[in-house]
Amino acid sequence: MSDLGYISKEEKKIPIDDPTGKWSDLTLLPEWEEKYYDVYTVRKHGKWVMLKALKKEYADNPEYQHMLEKEFDVRYNLCHPNIVMVNDLEVVPGVGKAIITDDAYGYSLRRLIDEKRLTPKIVHRLQTQLLDAMEYIQENHVQHVPITPDSIIFTEYNENLKLANVGYDQSDSLSEQDTQKDISSYGKVVNEVLDNLPTSLPRLRKIARRCEDPDQAYRTVADIQLDMERRSSSQLYVWICVFITIMAALLIWLTIKE
Repeated sequence: MSDLGYISKEEKKIPIDDPTGKWSDLTLLPEWEEKYYDVYTVRKHGKWVMLKALKKEYADNPEYQHMLEKEFDVRYNLCHPNIVMVNDLEVVPGVGKAIITDDAYGYSLRRLIDEKRLTPKIVHRLQTQLLDAMEYIQENHVQHVPITPDSIIFTEYNENLKLANVGYDQSDSLSEQDTQKDISSYGKVVNEVLDNLPTSLPRLRKIARRCEDPDQAYRTVADIQLDMERRSSSQLYVWICVFITIMAALLIWLTIKE
């Protein structure tokens, strides 16, 4: 496999005129494009990085330029092992101003689904690493477009999950609607994966369907994690109450003994 093995068959290499030699091997990644952005891979001083830049039709619009800068401000302060890290905001020859991120060397979940390359480890990563990343995003009150198989990347060698699109705004708190949208998008992703597996996973299917059901959906990502572990929030609450009762009884006993 070549260094650019993660690029889709529709890859498009773009000539780049940079006399300084800083930038080279610019390649468009159409499978990861977004509504307003194109995504590229490129060498910066010989090291592979990724770029996220406005599409040509939006590049000169101050409103969209502000949107790009705002997303950079939000993402630059995030640090999580399952989120693609943002490094800088630079003007790149032939591209314009772009968010520079770590190179997510791997394959999108969309491509793995389409090519029928899902593995048990990938399913497990969705149950653990994706939920961890979502919880981190919500704890930092980051608003973002819905999570989809296109924005989830699995690294080539160890299949670690990386979330590529993690936000465009940050607020003092997230609304219940924002949280529920996250949970619903998680259910959609997992259901699509389950639809493409050769085996049935009834418990995971039940959780995924509940995530998409507005009448029974989980309140928080933590609730999903608890259910994944075959527990519920009420059971945890009971356990805590029992623990407190035992500790109180022990304290009383020690006081009486003295």
